[in-house]
Order: sequence, then C-alpha cells, then structure tokens
Amino acid sequence: MLGQRLEVRQGQGLVITPQLQQAIKLLQLSNLELDAFVEAELERNPLLSRDEAEGEAPEPAEPRDAEPDAELSFSDDRPGEAAQAMDARDDDLYGDAAPGERSGDRAPDAAPEQPGLSDWSRARQGGVAPEGEGDRNEQREITLWEHLQAQASAAALSPSDHAIALALIDAVDEGGYLRGELAEIADRLGCGLDRVEAVLAVCHGFEPTGVMARSVPECLKLQLIERNRFDPAMDCLLNNLDLLARRDLPALRKACGVDAEDMAEMIAELKALTPRPGAGFGGETAQTVIPDVHVRPDPAGGWRVELNSDTLPRLLVDKRYHGVISAGARNEADKAFVADFAAQANWLVKSLDQRAKTILKVASEIVRQQDAFLAFGVEFLRPLNLKTVAEAIGMHESTVSRVTSNKYVATPRGVFELKFFFTAAIQATDGGAAHSAESVRSRIKAMIEAEAADGDVLSDDRIVEILNEAGIDIARRTVAKYREALRIPSSIQRKRMLRFA
Repeated sequence: MLGQRLEVRQGQGLVITPQLQQAIKLLQLSNLELDAFVEAELERNPLLSRDEAEGEAPEPAEPRDAEPDAELSFSDDRPGEAAQAMDARDDDLYGDAAPGERSGDRAPDAAPEQPGLSDWSRARQGGVAPEGEGDRNEQREITLWEHLQAQASAAALSPSDHAIALALIDAVDEGGYLRGELAEIADRLGCGLDRVEAVLAVCHGFEPTGVMARSVPECLKLQLIERNRFDPAMDCLLNNLDLLARRDLPALRKACGVDAEDMAEMIAELKALTPRPGAGFGGETAQTVIPDVHVRPDPAGGWRVELNSDTLPRLLVDKRYHGVISAGARNEADKAFVADFAAQANWLVKSLDQRAKTILKVASEIVRQQDAFLAFGVEFLRPLNLKTVAEAIGMHESTVSRVTSNKYVATPRGVFELKFFFTAAIQATDGGAAHSAESVRSRIKAMIEAEAADGDVLSDDRIVEILNEAGIDIARRTVAKYREALRIPSSIQRKRMLRFA
C-alpha cells in the first residue's frame, strides 16, 4: 500500500564549502595564475593590501586558534567530519577532495626534446629597429610581422592588394610559413582566389627569402630560385625529402637520376638553406619558468629546501580601514556586507599561508625520496608515486597531485617540474630494488649516443640483452617505446645516418 511518511536518516557525506573550494583552487594554481588571482582579489576587496617593504603597512590578520608554525592536519578517513570541522575552525583547509577529483598515482612521462634528423644551418638573423629619437641607447628587435608589413607598404600595391597582403601576413607563423588557407582568405575578403595567389606571388619576393611559403619544399624552392640553383634534379630532391630524412641515398639517387657526387653536392646546397626563414626575427617573449622551490646543498649534510619568496604573494588585512567603514555602517545590511569582505580577506590570507606550507611539505618529502638523484644523477632516480608521498606526509593523494601540478623546483641539476620525480617502476631481474623508468631511459640514450664512437649500432633486442645483464627486467616493446619517446630513430635508420656521416 502506497503512502507518505517522514524518515530521519544519518550518514556521512562530503561537504565542500566555498572556502574549501577556494583553498583547493589556490593549491593547484601556478605562480603566474596565483599572481593574477591575487591581483583580481585586490581589485575586488578593499580590505586587502600588499605587504609593502617601505612605509607603514597595515596590521596583518592573525589566524584564530592556530600558531604560526602549527603543523598541518589533513584528514583522509572521515571527509564529512573534516569539512564540518573546517567550518568551526580554519586549521584544515584541504582534507579529502571530492571522489571524482582524485588523480592517478603516476605522473605522465615527459619526453625531452631531441634534435631532428635534418640539421640545416641556422636561420639568418633579423634586423634591429633604428634607434628612437627619445632614447638612442634603446633598441628593440623587430618582429617578423612588422618586417613583412613594412615591405608590403613599400611594394607599390593597390589599396585592395595591400589589404590582401596584410591578411596573408597575419596568417604567417613564427617560423615564416603561411598557415592559412588561400580559399578561406579569399572568401573572407570577398575576392577571387586567383587574385590572392597573385598577391602571394608578390609576397614571395619579400625578405627573408622563403618567407610565406606553405611547405618546407616550397620554402627551399624559393631560396634555390634566388640562387639560380633550381633544376629538375633539385625539384625531384625536394619532392623526396622523406628519403633524405631516412638517409636512403640509393633510392634518392635513383629517383633524381644523378650519381653519388652530384647527390652530395645537392645535399650540401640544401644544408646551406634556411628551413625556418622567420626564426631570426623577434617574436613574443618566452615566459621564463620561475621555480616555486629552491633546493641547495646543506653545509651540515643533506639538502636545504626553501620556498621562493618571489612567487609568494604577501597580503595583509587593513584593520584600520575595516574599523573606519564598520563604524560608518548604518544598518544591518551594511554591517553584513563589511563583515563578509573581512571574512573573505582573512580566509584568503590564511589560505595563501597554508598553500605555501603544503608546497614546502610536499617538496621536502620528494627531495628526501629522491636524494640519490640530486647527489649522483638521473640514473639513481627512484620509482615514486603519489601514494608513497601522500602516506609519508599524512595527506591525500589528490592534495599531492594538486601541489605538484604546475610547480617547479630549482636543484643543482636544473629546474624540474615536481611531477618529473614521479616515475614508473621497472622490476629488477635479480629481485632487487626496482629501477626508475626515467633512469632506464637515460641508460638507453647513453648507449645509443655511444654508437658513433665505436660504430656498432645496437638493435632494440641487443639493448634488452644489455639491460637484462645489468639487472633490469625490460621488454623489447618497452625499449622501443622509450626510444621513440626520446625521438631516436630505429637501428636501421641510425646505420644509414652513420654511413651518411
């Protein structure tokens, strides 16, 4: 029989308050994103101000019921109670994350950049803007787009053709290649495709030679035409650059119909060309990675882990201004409005402090786990996952994952993302300690780099045998995967490269 009734049930659940959401958001921001967030909060909240070194600064807000160096407590067993306790006290900012936000144990492996097969000469250097009348000592490197636009203005084009040229220049990438579709540009400008192609032919005469080409063969063709070195054999060579990249010289000579001596001269001419004509000009300034943590050797032994103070925003709550506007509040709505801003300001100051402590805590444990890498090199990088670090410092895996995202550490061996230190484990053949995947990749790279000295090219099967003899249990497909991630050609291609050299 159907009916209505009231029931009271008790259960545990995760309560994510707005303050906890903000704390989680701050934890996973990079230092650049955090700086932008803080600037926005300074604009929005009149009670916040920066801690300036000069002048009299406002009094900082003191966290309630917490010592300055109090140890953090992150609860993983009872998420519901942790969230409720956070509403009463501000000691625990992170606790457990939502179940859907948990990340895996392993961080993705990042393959270092390796040089490509083609090793052409460097791109010619771009010009420098003339000295200004106001300050003759300051010079600014002009961009490729400015250089092309200046040539388009001096090309005696009609106003409509000049507009087409500017649209083509806007579609040029930093390497100097035209990436836009001519049909799309013609449709957008409301003109014929043949007219766009005619303007592009004029632009192909701009400096640097080869700019605004639509492919590498076309870029090299324009440079060869300028040098009066373009002929049917060279045209065939440009159409078979894939054979040149594989160092398959017999097939290349057969396709071009030339002998070995002519082929060597043609390849020498290609090496003198510039495959990226726009690379010598100024572009957007690359953002330098600013480390969040510094690791230095400790004179007493071990390693000293310190936060980079330049990446930590220093905010204060202006209590004097808070008192002034609180005294001027005339009704309950105004008082509630001021109290809300004050609570948000206090919480943000505390969240930033807890974020810094959490980053330092996680980074210190990673350094402790990977001290052999810092002392002896990448071959001593230990297998590590998020769970190991989380259990060691009493945090949740999702918290560690957020801390290591977009955070960098400066060590005596270079600047690394914190996720670099999390690598998969490869078992040892003798049952000993497991090997890090990154250290195994480093060994494979070192063995292949040593091939040029003795002339003996190692196959993937031979690399597996050498690693097994060294106590590393690895499969051939894993070696092939690591080799491809390092952008190293196969043994057959490397043999051709040695013969070519």
